[in-house]
Amino acid sequence: MSDAFAVVPAPLVVQPLPLQPFVITRSTIVVVDADDDLMPIAVLTADLLGRVTGRAVEIRYAELDAAGVVRMRLVEDLPPGPETYRVVVGAGRVRLEARTTEGLVHAVVTLRQLVRERPDGGVEIDAVRIEDSPRYPWRGLSVDVARHFVSVPDLKVVIGLMGHYKLNVLHLHLTDDQAWRLDLPSRPELVRRSSAHSVDGDPGGHYSAADWDEILAYARARAIRVVPEIDVPGHVNAALHAYRELNPDGEPAAEYLGIDVGFSRLSDDLPATHEFLADVFGDLADMTPGGYLHIGGDEVLTMGHEEYERLVRAASAAVTAHGKRVVAWQEVASVPDLPEGTVVQYWDTRVDPAPFVAAARDGAQILLSPGSRVYLDMKYTPDFPLGLQWAGCVDLRDAYDWEPADLVAGLPPEAVIGVEAALWTETLRTLEDLTTMLLPRLAAVAEVAWSAPGRRDYDDFAARLRRHGRHWDRMGLVWHRSAQGTWDD
Repeated sequence: MSDAFAVVPAPLVVQPLPLQPFVITRSTIVVVDADDDLMPIAVLTADLLGRVTGRAVEIRYAELDAAGVVRMRLVEDLPPGPETYRVVVGAGRVRLEARTTEGLVHAVVTLRQLVRERPDGGVEIDAVRIEDSPRYPWRGLSVDVARHFVSVPDLKVVIGLMGHYKLNVLHLHLTDDQAWRLDLPSRPELVRRSSAHSVDGDPGGHYSAADWDEILAYARARAIRVVPEIDVPGHVNAALHAYRELNPDGEPAAEYLGIDVGFSRLSDDLPATHEFLADVFGDLADMTPGGYLHIGGDEVLTMGHEEYERLVRAASAAVTAHGKRVVAWQEVASVPDLPEGTVVQYWDTRVDPAPFVAAARDGAQILLSPGSRVYLDMKYTPDFPLGLQWAGCVDLRDAYDWEPADLVAGLPPEAVIGVEAALWTETLRTLEDLTTMLLPRLAAVAEVAWSAPGRRDYDDFAARLRRHGRHWDRMGLVWHRSAQGTWDD
C-alpha cells in the first residue's frame, strides 16, 4: 500500500481511482441526513477536518451537488456486517457510507488517516475507494487505572488513540489491592477510604458518577463501548481496607501500595461478602450500558478451588441478574457450568490450554490477550526504562507477528471473540508513560484484531506506520521509535 493510502489497520479493499485528489478548502462542508444518531458523527468529522486544516468546517443537512462536500449516510448496499463501511474519494466529493453508526465512525477514521499535507501547506486526499470490515467483533484495550490513577482528560487521549485504530472495547480495570477507582452509590466508603493513593504512595483519585458518564459518552462517540472490571474474589485489598466486615477478623486490612499479587481474598462464608457482590455489580450494571461486566477472577493464590468456584458463581450471578454477560480472566475456565456466553480472557500462555478448549466447547467465548504479545506494559527491550518483563520483552514485531487462530492449540477458531491488549500501570505514572508504551504497539495489535491474515504483512505495516509516526509528532504525543519500525529522522 502506498504512502498515500497508509491506513492502519489494513482494509479489505483499497482501490486507487484515476481522479484528481479531494482538496480540503474553506468551502468544504459536511453533509448529513437529519438524524439524531448521525449528528454526533458529523460533528466528529467536522472537528477532525477542522483540526487538520485549521479552519472550522460547516455541517449541513441538505444534499448538495457542489464540489467540496463530504457526504455521510447509512446505506444497505454493503457486504454484511455491523461495522462494514465504504469510503469513496474523487471528483471533488467524498462519500462516507456504512450500515450502522459504528461503521460510519470507522469510515471517518479512515478518512482522517488518508488526509495528507501538500508541499504548499494545503491538505488533500488522493482519489480512492475503500471497503472494509473487521475480522473480530471484540478489539479491545484494557487499562489498569487502579495501580496508578488515569485522569479523565488523560483517559480521553487513550480513547482517542483507540478510536483512531478502530479498537471498540475499553476494558477498565477499576479495582485492585491498591485502590478502588469508581464511586458506587451503595458503597461510598470504597472511594472515601481506598482511592487516595497509587503504587508507591503516588497520588490517586477516582471517577465520580458524572466522570463515568463523561467517559462513557466520549467513548460512545468513537464507537467504543466500556467494559468495567471489578476484580474478585482476589485483588481485593482496597475493598477489605474500606469495609471491615469483609474480613474474617472484623478488622480493616491495611492499605497496600506495593505490586505483589495473590495475597488478598474474599471469604465465601461471610454474609457480608455476598451482600457486597450484589451491591457493587448491581451498581455497576445500572451505571454502565452495554452487555458485559468483568468480574476479574485472576491470581487467587490463597483459596481452595471449591471456595473459588462458589465465589465466581456468586459474582457471575450478580452480573447475570441484571441481564449482563460475564467477562473474566482465564482462571475461571476451571469453573464448571459458567453462565451462557461467558467471555474467558486468556492471558498466560504458559499454562495448559485444555481448560480453555473445554470451556469453549461448553459455550464460552475466548478473548485473546497473550501477555507475550499484547501486554503493552512489557518492556520493549531489556534495558527499557518503563514496564515489567515477566512475560518477556514485547517489541513492535512481537505485537504484530502472531496469528490469533493458532494461539491456543485445539481451540475452535469460531470460539475466538477477539483480541484485547492490556496496559498495566505498576510502573506507569503519567500520560507520557502511557503513550510511550502504547505507541507504536497499539497500532500493531489493532491490525491483528481487524485485518484478515491475507491483508497482513509486517514490512507493509511498518511502511504505512511511518506516516502515523508523523501524525503522533504533530499531536505532540510522546512515543517510542522502536528499532523495528521505519521512522522519519
